[in-house]
Amino acid sequence: MERRKFGRTDLEISPLCLGTMQFGWTADESASSAVLDAFYAAGGNFLDTADVYSQWAPGNPGGVAESIIGRWLKERGNRDGIVIATKVRGRMWEGRDGEGLGRAHILRAAEDSLRRLQTGTIDLYQCHHPDPATPIEETLRAFEELVRAGKVRYVGLSNYTAPMVEEALRVAGEKRLPRVVSLQPLYNLVHRSEFEEALAGLCLREGIAVIPYSPLQGGFLTGKYRPGRPPPQSARAYSARQYANEAGWRVIDAVEEIAKARGTTLAAVAVAWLLAKPAVAAPIVGANSPQQLADILPSADLRLTPDEIASLDAASAG
Repeated sequence: MERRKFGRTDLEISPLCLGTMQFGWTADESASSAVLDAFYAAGGNFLDTADVYSQWAPGNPGGVAESIIGRWLKERGNRDGIVIATKVRGRMWEGRDGEGLGRAHILRAAEDSLRRLQTGTIDLYQCHHPDPATPIEETLRAFEELVRAGKVRYVGLSNYTAPMVEEALRVAGEKRLPRVVSLQPLYNLVHRSEFEEALAGLCLREGIAVIPYSPLQGGFLTGKYRPGRPPPQSARAYSARQYANEAGWRVIDAVEEIAKARGTTLAAVAVAWLLAKPAVAAPIVGANSPQQLADILPSADLRLTPDEIASLDAASAG
């Protein structure tokens, strides 16, 4: 894979980011390591995780995905070639500061993430979700402590609205605090308006790197869901079923037409559409096996034509 500049930072990333929410949930450590190996062998160097991954899985206290990544990095000895992004916000321990974006929680959570990842520095530390109870200045000042200590290089946001992003930029500028360099939104062919209506233009103007999550909407855009057929058995089917309607089938038909013409997968076309968007730095893709990942990897080199992009835009409009 080629390398591209990550927003206004000095980070050089692959055009695909490997998401790891499934590690310790739908993929055990052996499967997770195999996916990491396949991604790295294909030229991928950008990993996204979070401290809470994946607490909703039985027996998973959170921190499992970070720990799997940390052991993989140590065993492979390739930390210098990897860009690590993780997130903070969710409840990780009992007590008043067990969750949120206050200083106490952020500083302790960062140390825990560093220990699990077996690294001295987090390349991109992101607010996982907004915290209405904590002023953004307090959050940015905590990030400043981590940056000055060399424990974090850059900071970003996930699941923030345009006014929230603007406020973070304003406070950072006025108080000379770390400026957010990235945004992680939900964005794909069947979920467009939330990002495109206000966030896309803002990110372009401010040079904020966009790393969309769920680019295949829980597997819906892979073509596994078809009208008249029972849905596949999947732990993430809940996020795909809502698109199993006339509008969703229209998108699938458009994606499939291009995939057949190009001799590639529906997943590759759907991700390539995101890569064609000027604000997007790297879609976050996930896989439970190297075989699943193989369906997505061609997107990194797939350049859609203007007519193909227009066709997908039209099919997914509204």
